[in-house]
Amino acid sequence: MARLPRLVLPGQAHHLMLRGNNRQPIVHEDADRRQFLDLLRDCARTHRVAVHAYVLMDNHLHVLATPEDEPGLGKLVQSLGRRYVAWFNHKYGRSGTLWEGRYRATVIDSERYFLACMRYIELNPVRAGLCSSPEEFPWSSCASHLGRRSDSLLSEHLLYWTLGNTPFEREAAYRELLAEGCADAERQRFTEATLKGWPLGSEGFLRTLADQTQRRLVPLPRGRPRRKLEASDPSGDS
Repeated sequence: MARLPRLVLPGQAHHLMLRGNNRQPIVHEDADRRQFLDLLRDCARTHRVAVHAYVLMDNHLHVLATPEDEPGLGKLVQSLGRRYVAWFNHKYGRSGTLWEGRYRATVIDSERYFLACMRYIELNPVRAGLCSSPEEFPWSSCASHLGRRSDSLLSEHLLYWTLGNTPFEREAAYRELLAEGCADAERQRFTEATLKGWPLGSEGFLRTLADQTQRRLVPLPRGRPRRKLEASDPSGDS
C-alpha cells in the first residue's frame, strides 16, 4: 500500500517525533544536547516554526510546534538533521544516518489536546525514571513553563496564556495539570497518532480537516471489505 503524504497545516499545532536509528543515542553528553537545541532554535526561526514544548531524550526528540507555512515543518527537520548529523559525525568519527527513517508528526486539535500534549511531552523524563519532577530535567521546556528559567527556543501558544492572567497563575495552573499525570490511554493515543500520522482531534475537527484536504484522515478498517450480497446469491436472505 502506498504511503500517505504527511499532513501539515499552517497555523495548526503538530506533535513531532524524531528517533535515533535502531533507537541508538542521538546525544552522548551535555555539549551534544546544547548543540542540538541551539540548532533547533536556529532552524525553527529560519523556517518560521513556533516551538511550544519539547523534550530531548538520549535517543529521541519530541516537539509541539506550529508552522507558518506548509513546507516549514519539513524544512526545519531537514535543516536540523543535515547540520546536526554533520556536526555529530565529525565529532565522533562516524558516518551515515543518525535517524530512524523520516520524522513522524501528527496534526493536533489544539482546543482539545494541546495542553495534554504539552504534558505528555514534558513528563517523558519522569516516565523514563530520569527525574522525580519534570522541571528537574534540563533538556525540556518544562522548567520554563513552571517559571524556573527562561527559554529562548519557546514561543508560547495562546492556550498556555489562557491558563491565567499572570505568569504566577499560569505556572500554578500548569503545575496542577502536570500533577494529574498522563494516563496510559492518553500516552498511547499520542504515540500511535504520531507514529502513524493520523490527525488527533474531535469528530468536528476531523470534519473541518476533511473540507481542507483530500488526504484520508482515519485508518481503513482491518481485513477485506465484506462482499455485498446479490439477489441471486444463494447464501443471501430472500
